[in-house]
Amino acid sequence: MEKKDVKIINQGLEDEMEVWGYRPCPWKMVLVAVGAVCTGGLLFLVLYWLPEWGVRLTCTRTPFIRESQTLLLRSTVCYFTHHSTKYYWNDLLQNFEKAGKNANGFQSGFNRRLFFEVNEIAVKVPSVFKLLIKEVLNPFYIFQLFSVILWSIEQYYYYAAAIVFMSVISIATSLYTVKKQYIMLHDMVATHSVVRVSVYVEEAMSTELVPGDVIVIPSNGMIMPCDAVLIHGNCIVNESMLTGESVPVTKTSLPSSGEDGAGVYSIEEHKRHTLFCGTHIIQTRFYTGELVKAVVVRTGFSTEKGQLVRSILYPKPTDFKLYRDAYLFLLCLVGVAGIGFIYTIVLSIINQVPAKTIVVESLDIITITVPPALPAAMTAGIVYAQRRLKRVGIFCISPQRINICGQLNLICFDKTGTLTEDGLDLWGIQRVENGSFSPPEDDPANETLVRSSFVSCMATCHSLTKLEGELSGDPMDLKMFNATGWILEEPTEEETALHNPIMPTVVRPPKQVLPEVNQEVNLLSYEIGIVRQFPFSSALQRMSVVVRKLGEKRMDAYLKGAPEVVASLCAEDTIPESFTETLEFYTRQGFRVIALAHRQLEAKLSWHKVQNLNRDLIETNMEFLGLIIMQNKLKEETSGVLKDLRHANIRTVMVTGDNMLTAISVARDCGMITPHERVIVADATPPKDIQPATINWHYTENHATSKDNCSVEISLDDVGHVAYGEQHKQQEQGYHFAMSGRSFAVITEHFPDLVQKLALHSTIFARMAPDQKTQLVEVLQSVDYTVGMCGDGANDCGALKRAHSGISLSELEASVASPFTSSTANISCVPNLIREGRAALITSFCVFKFMALYSIIQYLSVTLLYSILSNLGDFQFLFIDVAIILIIAFTMSLNPAWKVLVAQRPPSSLISGPLLFSVLTQILTCLAFQVLAFLWVRGQNWYEKWTPLSDACNVSSANLTHGPNITSHVDHKNIRNYENTTLFYVSSFQYLAVAIIFSKGKPFRQPSYKNCKLHLCIVNCIVCVPHEWRITVVIIVLVNAAVSFLLESANERWCTAFLSWLFCRKGKTPRVRYMQVAQELQEDPDWPPKPATLQKNIFNQACQLITNSYLQ
Repeated sequence: MEKKDVKIINQGLEDEMEVWGYRPCPWKMVLVAVGAVCTGGLLFLVLYWLPEWGVRLTCTRTPFIRESQTLLLRSTVCYFTHHSTKYYWNDLLQNFEKAGKNANGFQSGFNRRLFFEVNEIAVKVPSVFKLLIKEVLNPFYIFQLFSVILWSIEQYYYYAAAIVFMSVISIATSLYTVKKQYIMLHDMVATHSVVRVSVYVEEAMSTELVPGDVIVIPSNGMIMPCDAVLIHGNCIVNESMLTGESVPVTKTSLPSSGEDGAGVYSIEEHKRHTLFCGTHIIQTRFYTGELVKAVVVRTGFSTEKGQLVRSILYPKPTDFKLYRDAYLFLLCLVGVAGIGFIYTIVLSIINQVPAKTIVVESLDIITITVPPALPAAMTAGIVYAQRRLKRVGIFCISPQRINICGQLNLICFDKTGTLTEDGLDLWGIQRVENGSFSPPEDDPANETLVRSSFVSCMATCHSLTKLEGELSGDPMDLKMFNATGWILEEPTEEETALHNPIMPTVVRPPKQVLPEVNQEVNLLSYEIGIVRQFPFSSALQRMSVVVRKLGEKRMDAYLKGAPEVVASLCAEDTIPESFTETLEFYTRQGFRVIALAHRQLEAKLSWHKVQNLNRDLIETNMEFLGLIIMQNKLKEETSGVLKDLRHANIRTVMVTGDNMLTAISVARDCGMITPHERVIVADATPPKDIQPATINWHYTENHATSKDNCSVEISLDDVGHVAYGEQHKQQEQGYHFAMSGRSFAVITEHFPDLVQKLALHSTIFARMAPDQKTQLVEVLQSVDYTVGMCGDGANDCGALKRAHSGISLSELEASVASPFTSSTANISCVPNLIREGRAALITSFCVFKFMALYSIIQYLSVTLLYSILSNLGDFQFLFIDVAIILIIAFTMSLNPAWKVLVAQRPPSSLISGPLLFSVLTQILTCLAFQVLAFLWVRGQNWYEKWTPLSDACNVSSANLTHGPNITSHVDHKNIRNYENTTLFYVSSFQYLAVAIIFSKGKPFRQPSYKNCKLHLCIVNCIVCVPHEWRITVVIIVLVNAAVSFLLESANERWCTAFLSWLFCRKGKTPRVRYMQVAQELQEDPDWPPKPATLQKNIFNQACQLITNSYLQ
């Protein structure tokens, strides 16, 4: 295929697509129509199941997509809709792009409405008839319909009626479930708020909004009907629907001047100024003549909420090896059925069987080999696991991922709120006086500190607000403000309406801390109004405010944030010389450290000028005030859970936005890094001027561990002070890499050859931005790790969705941010989920093996009976499929998960040596004992060859030895014979034996003997055996069961080692990438890297670029 024939849309994104253009071909369409008529419509069904084939069989590919007629045309714009997203043809790019990317040319609202259409997230609830047609046309039900017709022709009316009855119940249940899910999703997203559109100064339905409209946010709040960027005023928003974070956030207006104002608006970069669809606006700040306004930027399914709804409606296909192997296994069964099909035809022709009987019986062998109940039986284990998870407070919106949880071998954890307590306790403060740190203080509310800039910064630099009289906001801000003892007062609606200038939020110290003399004067002089807020940014790692003390002309700016960032924005002469040592002293003990700074602004700055000022002009040349030391305690469950995961050989990684040394300390405290293991810090710097990108390798040492306070002392040594030789001798003790978000970005861009090597041993990622967490998950997946992500849902949404299994710690029952949501706010849910995932995965394997053996056992019985022109009877088929197979297949899935995590992981593939060897040995065993019983019964002295008057089922012992086997009922189908009766009972017990043998227990599920329902079903299935022949049959069955059990036990113990020896697997390269990398690193004498500086080779890179340019 030529390159011009294909277009790539959304390149590099999760929903990347390749698009080809086709034109209808008349002669191909005629041929397909003729083929459909000849096959009785079967060809249409196949093309319905495989639409890609339908296009290729009825159309021809066009050299240029623009000329394609298969795309829907309207006016002169060519577009198509895929997964509720519209893609338009762009003549300049000669490719399709999403609607909304290039809509600047539409000046009038009418044209924009034609382009964007209705603003709604329309989850259409299909009619019952449409759902019924879609369900009935499923290949599974088409195959059942074919089977029922065939059984009816063979006069198996009771069995056919039972299958039809079960299918009707299955279809009705499926329709009810799907319809209910559509209704629930429709009710969740159907919000049609009436908002004011200032473009026309009129009220309009939210469905009429298009990007570019300016809407007014009412003071009493609303549910946002679209994504919009604030251009004036502030809003307090509850975004729990999107992030799972219940703490309200403050949204400020988009900067209109300075460097930020000059840049292009980006939703990712300007989240703090964007109101997202579906979020709840709790409160707004509006002023005289200037209402709170926002510009619509995205509507419908393009919004943040719309994209989440799309991910539910059109989930990313679960590429799990088990499901791929299941189809291959079914193809193998179809191949076996083909052999039986040919065998039946040949045997029937030799025996001169009528043509009608040949056709019916040869097709019947296909319906026997492919088990129709397999999909439902395999789903049962997942459904039971989902119910068990719900009982322990874990809610799932993607049940198919439960099986994937059984293969997790790496878990990424957020730190704050996940491994540690969500709330921070104020340990103390350390102020700067006369250029140096003063001794630590534990009470910032002390009377002597009320007038200090340090306490004023603590009281003002936050994003707190009052909701229904209660302070609300970030937990850390709450702790800091409450520690001061100050009071926060917000203006009422009446006050903001009466004042033309901005009415600020006011904070003041409590009355009791001021002297009684002139108390009112002092109180008034220390009221501070917050004039402007620059909210906290994860990318900038800081926030700031502009304030004004009542009675003063000049304004002040206060800043708080990461100590390294704040220090870089302060005048050097205000930073104490011991800043680095003091910061390391606290962070290496696991404290969360926040730095504060202050600056007095110029007198010429007015209230209105400050509103349009860029934060970079404020946050510069500041005075360093000191440090706030917050204590972030580990949750009680953290250490125990991480210990369990380590014993289960599940790797754990910390991904946090906190300081590097704090993260290392917490990792040691919780056991993620053991005391004897070393930590290597990869400190990468980007290229600058002529200097290339570099990586500095630093080693941290764990000198001492205090048993009293469980703190770990860590020092960050310089390159020259590390005795690498001694450390290299201890390499077998283990090592971990730690890096910051900046280093991670530099390494992925400039040192791509190191990314996979570092991913293998990197345990701590500090100062990571939300998008970097997502990138990290992708890197770990690229080396074939099955990655789980556990976070609180606030900054982890991207990583939670990108991981194989995302677990959000949220109080909400179901968060659309991740497949799994735990109502328990600690990581104890992680081992529970993995245990249930392993149990569900093993259950899927057990059920699949059982259903495959059931088909083969019945196939063997019928094939043997065909040799004497016999078959199983109607009630025999009914008894086997309903009373034995169906009930046991569902009850064997009831084994709950094993109580502890073990180091062994369940297999991930059906096409594996041990599993195939297990199935093959059981097939051969069943075949041997069926042939034995078949031949043995024919060698008995009382055996009589079948006649139409025979009835082996009702013969008495006297009949067996003395008289002919005669009954008044004529048996034209040769069913009541000795071979049939013997094989029926032997095969029935083979089903039961295989069910018990394949129903695995420890180490992934509870033992089978605890599954009372399974054993009750098995006991009920043990029926009477022929009177004279029963002892022999019982012996055959018992020996069969014993041999099957011994073979399965031998397979579990020695098969893997035997197959490895047989095929020389020990010397071969591992299949998974991370094991290949580990093998390479073991042979690398220079790994882990020595404490040194690694530079990017600019010369080699330049040569490569020159070579590439010549080649092109």
